[in-house]
Amino acid sequence: MQKTVNVQRVLAILVLSTLMILNVFAATPGEEIPFFYDVENTGAEFPAPVLPSFDELQKVEPLTDPLLFSDGKNRVTSFDQWSKRRAEIKAEIEHYEIGQKPPRPKNIKATYKDGNLTVEITENGNTLTLNSRVSLPKGDGPFPAIIGIGFGGGTGSLPADIFRSRNIATISYNFGQVMAHQQRRGNEPINKLYPDQAEMGAYCAWPWGVSRLIDGLELVQDNLPIDLKHLAISGCSFAGKMALFCGAFDERIALTIAQEPGGGGAAAWRVSETLGQVETLGRTDGRWFKESMFQYKEDNVAKLPMDHHELITMICPRACLILGNADMVWLAGESGYVSTRAAHEVWKTFGIGDRLGFSNVGGHGHCQLPAVQKPEVVAFVEKFLLGDMTVDTDIFTAPRYENVDYERWFKWWGTDKPVLPEANAD
Repeated sequence: MQKTVNVQRVLAILVLSTLMILNVFAATPGEEIPFFYDVENTGAEFPAPVLPSFDELQKVEPLTDPLLFSDGKNRVTSFDQWSKRRAEIKAEIEHYEIGQKPPRPKNIKATYKDGNLTVEITENGNTLTLNSRVSLPKGDGPFPAIIGIGFGGGTGSLPADIFRSRNIATISYNFGQVMAHQQRRGNEPINKLYPDQAEMGAYCAWPWGVSRLIDGLELVQDNLPIDLKHLAISGCSFAGKMALFCGAFDERIALTIAQEPGGGGAAAWRVSETLGQVETLGRTDGRWFKESMFQYKEDNVAKLPMDHHELITMICPRACLILGNADMVWLAGESGYVSTRAAHEVWKTFGIGDRLGFSNVGGHGHCQLPAVQKPEVVAFVEKFLLGDMTVDTDIFTAPRYENVDYERWFKWWGTDKPVLPEANAD
């Protein structure tokens, strides 16, 4: 009799434990939160927040809180509030840094023939044409795809074999067809379509072009077998910044790989200002941003109501891998590390911390992926382009920054006291 009771008790415990485990898995946010969206901007209908002038802004020395709504009254407490908050961050970055990214035009056409994708966008009586080379794997598809910026190979500066050996299509992006690397402000191809936005920076124009390229992929999907649920983008250096802005500003991109983006990319302006001879706000290329942004250089950087850790968070809940080169001081690797650690708090809040990775190592040339980083890129590709959810993407590789007190930059989050503690202070 005692033996029967014990067996029943054990069975009851097992059943209860199983139910608890199932309940935990059912409540896991990562199982319900999407990996991509089928629209460019899910927050398009939200009104812009109040955007104070330079004189109205108060200095905030530590990193701004990406989960705090712009009115300062409430923080995001659930994922369903994130789209609205993301829309606020988007509006702030556009207003203070790059200019307002034009929405999808009504008049857009696309054709695909013999490996060439042509997209024609018409606004204000002028037409801008994008031409991209598409390389497809053998077979019927549809195929995941990467849009590569720079060097003309369709994979950015990443080794092509990572993608071609895995039956991933490659698509080149010719950004010069939208705006030159060193723009003549107001005299670029995109300015003919939007003559009232002559002040826009390149990091507004170039992501607009990528979005129109994706529009083109949608329009020709009956002839071009691209899996629009699994799009990636990558670039290095100035193109690494570009990739980051593209992923941030178009939610149809499932995976962003920003290679050595430096200042103006993943690095936070506030942190970079403390590091010496790195690419700070005052030292970055003025043609890539609005001219008015430069009033926030040096001591005034703390007046910005956002920073680039929030640019990174605009990619959430989608996947992002940021790669760095610790040997290149100009790239502000420590700032990129702190910024990404801060951004990671948002992904972790929603239970999807494995969707943001960071790797910064030395011992390699600029825009040359070292052997140690290749498996990290492969992991993100296999998980977020090929759908293998068993792959481990909990990646934060930064041996030179292991002792950096990154948490001091965001310890104040959740309070009303934006104070920056001294480094390594308790």
